[in-house]
Amino acid sequence: MAKSRGLITDTEQDRISGEADVADSKRYQAVSRVRRRIREQLPEEIEMLEEHHPDLLEELREVVCEEIAEGEDE
Repeated sequence: MAKSRGLITDTEQDRISGEADVADSKRYQAVSRVRRRIREQLPEEIEMLEEHHPDLLEELREVVCEEIAEGEDE
């Protein structure tokens, strides 16, 4: 089964992580696209889940909040 895109595309992941040998401008563009998704698209998707599938929204919160909590322990 093919891997579907999450918040970040494979190309953006390579550019942001530094694995891709690209100009800084390409890295900045990748960060900008991800930031735009976080600020513009994600809130709309959260609202849709809240209204139509709250269980999925709860799963999303668990994953995001778990990652944040683990990061605070370090």
